[in-house]
Amino acid sequence: MAYKPPKQSLAGQIFDVLTLLVLTIGALYIPLYLGLAGAVKVPNPIANPTWEALGQNAAEQQQWAALGITDPAAANDIITARFDYSFSWAALIVMAVLVIGYFVMVVRLSDREYREVIEERFGDKKR
Repeated sequence: MAYKPPKQSLAGQIFDVLTLLVLTIGALYIPLYLGLAGAVKVPNPIANPTWEALGQNAAEQQQWAALGITDPAAANDIITARFDYSFSWAALIVMAVLVIGYFVMVVRLSDREYREVIEERFGDKKR
């Protein structure tokens, strides 16, 4: 006697696929739209910049010129920009609660489904 899973209708399959598609795209793009992802660069411009003050040697100046930037003032923001490594404890706690909550939900749902499959396949083992 082989296990035969319950059949799902075509409409149910399409609904499942669309739901997973929306959840996947949402998980990828919502953090971008909310400004929670991506590196933020904060420029720290130098007043009256020169190539030497920006730490650029002759070879680097030639590469800037190849990019179409010959004025050190135009490259000032790009060269002096640094990543913003600010940290939010609230964001970390929210993320931890969401990840742990998701893990608990998956384990509980999987356990319930696992027990249902075992019961269907082998019958109730309680005596």
